[in-house]
Amino acid sequence: MKAWLAPLLVLALALPARAEEPKVLRYAFRVAETGFDPVKLSDLYSRMVTAHLFEALITYDHLARPARLKPLTAEALPEPNADFTVWTVKVKPGIYFQDHEAFGGKPRELTAADYVYSIQRFADPKNAAPAWSTVEAWNLTGLKAIRDEASAKKTDFPYDRVVPGLRALDRYTLRFQLDKPNPRFPQEIALSDLFGAVAREVVEHVQKQGQDLMEHPVGTGPFKLAQWRRGSFIALERNPAYRERHYDAQPAADDAEGQALLARFQGRRIPMIDRVEISILAEDQPRWLSFLRGEQDFLERVPEPFFSVAAPNSRLAPNLAKQGMRLHRTLGSDVFLMFFNMEDPVVGGLAPEKVALRRAIGLAMDVQREIRVARGGQAIPAQGTYPPGTTGYDPAFKSAMSDFDPARAKALLDVYGYVDRDGDGCREAPDGQPLRVTMSTTPEGIQRQIDELFNKDMTRIGLCIPFVTKKWPEQLKIARGGKLQMWMVAYSSAQPDISSAASRLASVHAGGNNIARFRLPEADVLFDQIATLPDGPERQAAMTRLRDLGNAYMPYKFKGHRFHLDIERAQLSGYRRPVFWQHWWEYVDIDPTRVPK
Repeated sequence: MKAWLAPLLVLALALPARAEEPKVLRYAFRVAETGFDPVKLSDLYSRMVTAHLFEALITYDHLARPARLKPLTAEALPEPNADFTVWTVKVKPGIYFQDHEAFGGKPRELTAADYVYSIQRFADPKNAAPAWSTVEAWNLTGLKAIRDEASAKKTDFPYDRVVPGLRALDRYTLRFQLDKPNPRFPQEIALSDLFGAVAREVVEHVQKQGQDLMEHPVGTGPFKLAQWRRGSFIALERNPAYRERHYDAQPAADDAEGQALLARFQGRRIPMIDRVEISILAEDQPRWLSFLRGEQDFLERVPEPFFSVAAPNSRLAPNLAKQGMRLHRTLGSDVFLMFFNMEDPVVGGLAPEKVALRRAIGLAMDVQREIRVARGGQAIPAQGTYPPGTTGYDPAFKSAMSDFDPARAKALLDVYGYVDRDGDGCREAPDGQPLRVTMSTTPEGIQRQIDELFNKDMTRIGLCIPFVTKKWPEQLKIARGGKLQMWMVAYSSAQPDISSAASRLASVHAGGNNIARFRLPEADVLFDQIATLPDGPERQAAMTRLRDLGNAYMPYKFKGHRFHLDIERAQLSGYRRPVFWQHWWEYVDIDPTRVPK
């Protein structure tokens, strides 16, 4: 060896090995979070976070399309009795919560009792859980009665009282007992963002400290909360106590994308990344520009104003493709719609002239133009209440719901007495009085564009409908109280079954999921059949009939189903948009050497 090389070799051997650069996923939410206590959440973006902190008993295969359930913290999928009123499931031993001082410095194993407590929290009146109506609809024997008693007496919820419908039979065995059959009950409990296990010791500890679980979440999930600046920045880090879990999935044999992802990641220990950093960028342009500058590895839902720039003709723009970016275009399991308040004396009710008014408004709406102009072509027209990806959706079904026919709309109004008697261009009510109809709206840019199109559509048929503008949370509160006449909103499905979509037409959900407050005895009978019957021709017939009743009475103008456009940079791999679930960060990888500097 040459003499001058020896000192260099000694120096190289003496230097410590270079630490591997951490894998950090960076992206931005379009809406600010509210916090991280599952029982207090209703907003999507907070639930995106909690889905990675907490774990439900079961989950969905992240690559399977159509959706398929699989165990998460359970040893196997829940087992039913003969009539689907009792479901039993076992928690897998050896799963632990992340470390917390509430556990006295010892690892704390997950048990069946943790799920009993976590679900009881939704029934506690003091928590005012937004998802209580969802849990209530499970019909867990005795749970509502205990809630009602605590509410009436204004006493603390009796967490130690045995609930017949929700029992830990032993350390690992959990039993659900239902008042009504539910053949699809496992789908109800498969959401980690809401129904992941929470430890009672942690809740009581943070309460004694004068704190809130919204700020101090502790779960068994793959990540833990590391930093939080409310409405500005969220950081999660890999949970060091997370069990050994490996990438596994069962995509369909003809699913080329799913099979490619499985081949690449099969057997890898998850999570594969070390940290997730989330900025809150509510305005479309700053979020888009931040992504273009390389400050984000991933763009979740390209803002609508930039559809034509990012994906002309639904293909990734060449300048972005040259940078190694990839576009994911996914038809969402959602529906955007306009609802009529069925309790309103002008637009509501089941009288023929009221139905005619709603149908005329629906026929006058040029939804295809809205999709083309305001939504960049990234949607398809809806034909009824059931969204894509759910059991009731038929892509071949066509109904009058998607018709655009101003002439027929005018004829309906004429026949039922909505005519312009004074020549001012605005039709009056059948009794000759002014037709007092208003459309509620919000101040967002895309909504203003949609409102302009709606106004042109209504003017074309002689309906003068002024707008009432308020911020979204305020409009929602008023709508829930039954005080709005009309409003445009959107719904996403949380499970493959159509029960949630069907509930939009059930009186028991009036003011909730049935925001139109539609009430029809036949619809209620059908909804009950849909909820309790096993899958088969009888249930399918009930689903079809309910959809058709909704279209006929028109409490909703179902407008369309959106495509979601997501873009990943070259350094990110493994992404596939979730369908009914919110967690995906554990299934992706980051190559730090390809992150723009």
